[in-house]
Amino acid sequence: MLWGLTCFEEAFVQGSTFILRLNFSAKNPPQRKPQTVGGAKTNLLSRTERHKKSEIVNSLKIIFMKNIFNLIMAILLTVIGHVPELKACTRVVYKGPNNTVLTGRTMDFSIEIPANQWIFPRGMKRSGEVGKNSIEWVSKYGSVAVSSWDISTPDGMNEKGLVANMLWLVESEYPKFHKEGDKKGLAISLWAQYVLDNFATVAEAVEALEKESFSVVSDFIPGTDKFTTVHLSISDATGDNAIFEYINGKLVIHHDPTYTVMTNDPIFEEQLAITKYWKNIPGKTFLPGSVTAADRFVRASFYIDAIPQTDNTRVAVASVFSVIRNVSVPYGFQIDGFPNLSTTRWRVVADQKNLVYYFESALTPNTFWVDLKKIDFSEKSSVKKLDLSNNKTYSGETSSEFKTAKAFKFIGI
Repeated sequence: MLWGLTCFEEAFVQGSTFILRLNFSAKNPPQRKPQTVGGAKTNLLSRTERHKKSEIVNSLKIIFMKNIFNLIMAILLTVIGHVPELKACTRVVYKGPNNTVLTGRTMDFSIEIPANQWIFPRGMKRSGEVGKNSIEWVSKYGSVAVSSWDISTPDGMNEKGLVANMLWLVESEYPKFHKEGDKKGLAISLWAQYVLDNFATVAEAVEALEKESFSVVSDFIPGTDKFTTVHLSISDATGDNAIFEYINGKLVIHHDPTYTVMTNDPIFEEQLAITKYWKNIPGKTFLPGSVTAADRFVRASFYIDAIPQTDNTRVAVASVFSVIRNVSVPYGFQIDGFPNLSTTRWRVVADQKNLVYYFESALTPNTFWVDLKKIDFSEKSSVKKLDLSNNKTYSGETSSEFKTAKAFKFIGI
């Protein structure tokens, strides 16, 4: 007779995070008195019987693991009524000795999101691309940026070491914009680039953006049914950090050097609550391992503080890459019945002390980098492009591989 295995489940929602708690209890079989043979005690179960018992237990374990996902999905459907399209992106900031600061991020998306790298010099004239009420500016700083579909900048670093990262946030709701109104507008495709063009530090950006002199204007990604909803994180060479979100049409700014980890969801205020909750649970004992935003946030928060504190650039860069690889979603990740799962498309680590921008794609075997100190960002210089189409492969420092090109046009409304 095998012991009885009982499973009790408890499900609840903490903020926007679904939590499933499973408790198991086992009733051991009655203890049998050992037999005595020639004055010596022997085990009642023979080796064959113990082997059969072990096989049965292992079979039960396999059956349980095969069905646990269906159980979780059933509970999800019961609690929240549906399983949403799962988005994913993670961003971390590493702070080491001697002013070592690095920012790493993953770009995760449910469809292919072609990327190229661009060099933008100072002195570029920009428009917010929302019609006659567009904000206009001339770039104060040069930058290296990654494009998406050559219509937007989701990530980049400028010549002062300011890094901007846009990550998906379903809860985003932007203020209403009127093309004929009094307030200027900025297409969301330019949000990160605007920051890279205009500011050297996080403090400068916060001071300017909190005035809300323009509205961020969003729209659907061309050719899709995906309405763009993102939040923006920025970090600088001093290790300062800020997160900008539009919640219920209002700009919310979280500004603090300690805000070193951000995922796509939930809103950052709830991410801070997750941090507080998991501080009571030692990461060396248990870390959540799923691809959900909350679990990735917990793992990234633990590992970014657990990796070596060093000013050895090679070790620091490798360590940050290891963290963002840990929270990456396997390429082509699929679950039957859930077709819209995001997987990691590319990863970046920006060394803000040494002004080096590292990049790797999920579909090419090499990590390569751009040393911004080798780039001419002067107004007389040209826009240049590093073509990453068709899985082109680069190795090592690639600033000389960029070719003069016409700047892409940011998508507007």
